[in-house]
Amino acid sequence: MRLGYSMATTSIPESLRTHRVVAEGVESVLRGDVVYAPLKSLWFLGMAAAAVIGGAATFTWTALAVFVVTTVSVLLFGHSLGSHRKLVHDSYQCPKWLEYTLVYFGVQVGLSGPLGLLRQHDLRDYAQRLPDCHDYLRHGRSFWVDAWWQLHCDLRLHNPPRLTLEPRIAQDRFYRFLERTWMAQQVPPALLLYALGGWGFVFWGVCARVTAGMFGHWLIGYFAHNHGGMHHAVRNAAVQGRNIRFASLLTMGECWHNNHHAFPGSARLGLFPGEWDPGWWTLTLLRRAGLAWNIRLPADLQARPEVVAIGPAQWGTPPVTATCRPPR
Repeated sequence: MRLGYSMATTSIPESLRTHRVVAEGVESVLRGDVVYAPLKSLWFLGMAAAAVIGGAATFTWTALAVFVVTTVSVLLFGHSLGSHRKLVHDSYQCPKWLEYTLVYFGVQVGLSGPLGLLRQHDLRDYAQRLPDCHDYLRHGRSFWVDAWWQLHCDLRLHNPPRLTLEPRIAQDRFYRFLERTWMAQQVPPALLLYALGGWGFVFWGVCARVTAGMFGHWLIGYFAHNHGGMHHAVRNAAVQGRNIRFASLLTMGECWHNNHHAFPGSARLGLFPGEWDPGWWTLTLLRRAGLAWNIRLPADLQARPEVVAIGPAQWGTPPVTATCRPPR
């Protein structure tokens, strides 16, 4: 759903002028080549093969329980609370030891290091909010083509935009260490799981977990930019975020992507009645325990005139020309 697109009349939204990414123009995120990434591909295929072959040979109900517990833990504490809501958007504050712990759990998802993940996220976020961008960045090709691109390839832009990370992140020794060693960080939990339950625990608690994390991240990303309900639309944006209701518990609330496109700095993603958000539930518990504060909600964010509420059908209805009032 592209709204009011006009290269001749559209300027960069004011809300992007303080973004980590700075581009010379739309061409910076539009022209590029999708190339095969051997390390990325072999990492995914190796984990998937070990999960399928090793997991089938060592299956027990206990090993399956280990997969469920470890996957839920890294998705909730790591990807949702650590990598996304804290590191990328800094939507709440917490003790440094807790931040490090949550981000370390995020590395356990197996997508990349913390700095690489932040760069990937911010480039995609910036590009999607411009009038147009490369299909790789907007999940704009068919289901199977996008799967191949996202799981096995990288995008090499001809004139990539400049991305500047804050010193508190870019110069953090712990984050730089994790960035250099993110693949090797699967070894400590593998050793622990092997000591507790042998190879079955390793295949299910590491290989199957990483495979599910990588595949699920792509799958949700594809549907969250192509199919699903909408409360808001972003005018002149290359792509709209979509809400995937059935995936709320599986994604720890990350599936409310239309809400996130409208209010990217909000620590709460499930904003309307019935939108379950386990990440937000956990954050409220941390706040009650005195471990989280300065939590940002939509009403705390800078107004974005390009964000408009849409009609009650919520499935691609054209936007109404009215001020968008953030939910509280």
